[in-house]
Amino acid sequence: MGRKILFITTDQQRYDALGCNGGRIARTPVADRLAADGIVYRRAYNQNTVCMPARSTILTGQYPRTHGVVANGVPLPVDAPSVAAHLRETASYRTALVGKAHFEPAFDPALRFEENHRAARGETGSWRGFDYCVQAMHAAAVNDTLLGHYGRWLKAQHPEHLHSYAELLGAEPGGDTGAPEARHNVIPREWYHTDWVADRTIEWLDSLPVDSDWFCWMSFPDPHHPWDPPACEQSRVSWKDLDLPAGHPGSVDAVREVLAGKPPHWLAWWEGRWANAEGGPWTFAPHSLTDNQIREINAKTHVMNELIDEACGRVLRRVAERGWDADTDVFFTTDHGEMQGDFGLLYKGPFHVDALMRLPLIWRPAPSAGIAPAEVTEPVGQIDLLPTLCRIAGAPVPEWAEGAPLPLADGSGRERVLCEWDSQFPGYGMHLRSIYREGWLCTAYEESTDGQPNGLEETWGPQTLTPCGIHYDGTEGELYDLEEDPYQFRNLWNDPAHRGLRGDLVADLYDNLPAGRRTPLKVVSPA
Repeated sequence: MGRKILFITTDQQRYDALGCNGGRIARTPVADRLAADGIVYRRAYNQNTVCMPARSTILTGQYPRTHGVVANGVPLPVDAPSVAAHLRETASYRTALVGKAHFEPAFDPALRFEENHRAARGETGSWRGFDYCVQAMHAAAVNDTLLGHYGRWLKAQHPEHLHSYAELLGAEPGGDTGAPEARHNVIPREWYHTDWVADRTIEWLDSLPVDSDWFCWMSFPDPHHPWDPPACEQSRVSWKDLDLPAGHPGSVDAVREVLAGKPPHWLAWWEGRWANAEGGPWTFAPHSLTDNQIREINAKTHVMNELIDEACGRVLRRVAERGWDADTDVFFTTDHGEMQGDFGLLYKGPFHVDALMRLPLIWRPAPSAGIAPAEVTEPVGQIDLLPTLCRIAGAPVPEWAEGAPLPLADGSGRERVLCEWDSQFPGYGMHLRSIYREGWLCTAYEESTDGQPNGLEETWGPQTLTPCGIHYDGTEGELYDLEEDPYQFRNLWNDPAHRGLRGDLVADLYDNLPAGRRTPLKVVSPA
């Protein structure tokens, strides 16, 4: 018997969601115990701030510019590398993915993409290197379109709750305060997708012989919007008792002042002069948010985080009951973060700040491995996960992997981590490149390609080429001293005193970005 791997991901979860990372509201004792017994990475970053590129990087161990999924709406090629396939083929691991995948567009009512079509066919077998794969999204259905295996299960078992979830990306007001995408979800907790994912994970583990080596990616759709945990659980956290988050500037005037110091799309979005179509609902303008709406969304998010933690606890207990705990490595992380009131904003998108880039990342090595608990402050990225999983499994790190195994302690010499953004809508054409190094976060804005084709116009029509109204000429950017300004309120990009540092960071950024594909993949769907 070798070491088993339970790889847990959430969706759109902030670094500070967990108690071990400074969270003060949601109770996360399971994640906190993993952190106490394992390695906590204080500066883990994604390589893209939205779902499909980040998840494709986890699967392939490559930068978005290499695997090709540079934005939501670009399907990962069917021949793309897969950590699951690699572990299966080189180390005879049994493999599973339970929950949200999102390597191919989810906006797919015609079932053009295999990820969605296989669920419609009722297939749970081999896909992208996973022996077993069942999927769940943030809701069970959109209109008459069922989403994933979970949507079909809910329709068959509890059809009265098929539409209990809030509408995704509709900005429909709900909850107590009329917050966008908030709802008092009447579904019982045991049928909510968080517990469904845990149940299916336990079922798969129970199907394995005790001497199996296995890799299980347990992927929760929460706490991604819509904010609609089961109403029976919402008394856990009262929004009326919450303060505004520390990253909120504190007033309307303060929000304006902070956003005015950033590139123009920040303030334009808040004021409703520019639509953040790539990271949230088209119709949502953040200036319409009330403080109480932010509080309610945060309260519901904290509830979602608690339910995830408890679901993880159930699965870990089952691992222990099977006699596997001493030989099981456990990871806990996410794909990207959420504004959640920082800067007076919600959702995600082309905003390269810690709210979206910085990740919770915990690795509890198998106790039998004898690896000491530690806190690592050196920068690491999602590209480093695949090489780490290979090391655990005793599999060779493939030549196509672009990261390196995660360090076990500080002192490895790591200096930087990189993140990118490329627009999915050709009318936006925004391109951001970021580097975190030595406490500084620097983002260079490349010249916009707004109005230039990228493929989406072929399926969504020529109107997608209409320029969004914000154009960057390649001289703009952002620079933050995270030691002095942890919430990134003061942009130092144009500060003459920091011009030399800015130039050094930008040069370092481009020196370390891989070349990428000669011909970019086409965007074929909005998300």
